Amino acid sequence: MSRAEKAFARLLEGRSDANFEFSDVCLVLERAGFTLRQGKGSQQIWFKKGDAEINNLQPRGSQAKAYQVKQVRDPIHKHQLEID
Repeated sequence: MSRAEKAFARLLEGRSDANFEFSDVCLVLERAGFTLRQGKGSQQIWFKKGDAEINNLQPRGSQAKAYQVKQVRDPIHKHQLEID
């Protein structure tokens, strides 16, 4: 099982939102077909063509913020996205 697959499974599980590496969230978004558009400073804006939902992420050190992990999980569940 690859790092992306493990991160994807943890993300969908939803039990460790507070202990999620920011790089793993970015990896899942990238593999699920989202595109990165750099925001200001450390802010990252992820979007998927044809989808109105936009994920605006900013790390806290090397960790992702728990509420942002949930914001990433919601459209993945809603649109039943998979990673490749």
